[in-house]
Order: sequence, then C-alpha cells, then structure tokens
Amino acid sequence: MNAKRRHWYHYLWIWAILYFTLGFFNILFAWLGMIDFLLPLVFAIFFGNKWFCNNMCGRGQLFTLIGSTFHLSRNQPTPRFLSSRWFRYGFLVFFLAMFSSILVQTWFVASGVHSLNQAVTLLWTFQVPWKWAYRPDLLPESYVWVAQFAYGFYSLMLTSTIIGLVVMLLWKPRSWCAFCPMGTMTQGICQLKSRGRRD
Repeated sequence: MNAKRRHWYHYLWIWAILYFTLGFFNILFAWLGMIDFLLPLVFAIFFGNKWFCNNMCGRGQLFTLIGSTFHLSRNQPTPRFLSSRWFRYGFLVFFLAMFSSILVQTWFVASGVHSLNQAVTLLWTFQVPWKWAYRPDLLPESYVWVAQFAYGFYSLMLTSTIIGLVVMLLWKPRSWCAFCPMGTMTQGICQLKSRGRRD
C-alpha cells in the first residue's frame, strides 16, 4: 500500500471552514478559535514538540488542499526571507501587538468607555460592518465585551488566513507556515525545552 494512512486529524481542514462559516453567522463562535491559539502552546510546553502544527493545523491542511489538491498554488519555493529569524520574530511581535490591541478594545467595552464595534477589521486596516452576526439579546449588557473580543479575534483569524491564501497562491501551499506566529512561538518553546534538557 503506497497511500499514506489517513487519521481523523487529517480532516481538520473541515474545522477551519466550519469556524469561519459559524463566525460569519454568529460572531460568538469566534471564541472557538482560541483552541487553535492555545493547543499548539500546550503541545510545545508539555511535550516539547510541534505535533499540533505538523498534524492538526486545520488552516495548514486547508492551504494544502486548495494549493496542491486543487492546483491553485504556483508551487514555487517560498522566499528565504519569510523564514528568516528577523522576519519571523518581527511578524510575531506585530501579531502580538495586534492581539494586545484586541484585548485593550475589549477592556474598553467591558468598562463602558466604548460601545460594541460590530465590524470585522480586515488586514488590520479595513473595517467591514458585520452587524448581522450579533444580536443584543444574545448576551446580557454586562457581557457585551465577550462579543467585542469575538469580533477582534475573528478579524485576526480571517486576516491571517487571507495572508496565508495569498502566499499560498504565490509560492508553496503552506508558505504561511514559514512565518506563522504560532509556529514561531512553539518553535521557540521547543528550543528552550531542548536546551534545558541538555543543561
């Protein structure tokens, strides 16, 4: 048998599609994205490996499906600068800054300084009205910050997916993985754990 054995986690590209579909109709589902945010760190911290990134990343699988299976990728070598240390860590810092701004905006809404901004921000720049995805009766007024975080996190996930699709079209299907912030963080954690075992 030449075919590689398929496991349940090889179909998590369905999860990636489902996530964005659910969030499109109800923004509160955006919180599910925290699973993809935390699990890679859990694997790296407790097991010292990038098994999640290599096997369970639904977006990476989706890029492979679209790029390789459907032949929508040029399949050209990923530029070396995208995997360079300065670019990966620079993008990580930028990504964490954007995530911090989401937390700050959420805090402003929770404290009553700002009202809920029912918009999805694409590429950290363009605000797209997204009011159909949230109704005031979904949450008590004191918990509206939950919706604000969801809008921000959905924006972050959608933006990073758009970037991943662009680099997929230009180069190899999983070119995004070369500078994915989660991949950079998990790699750093694994290196620290490996160094600690040697000391």
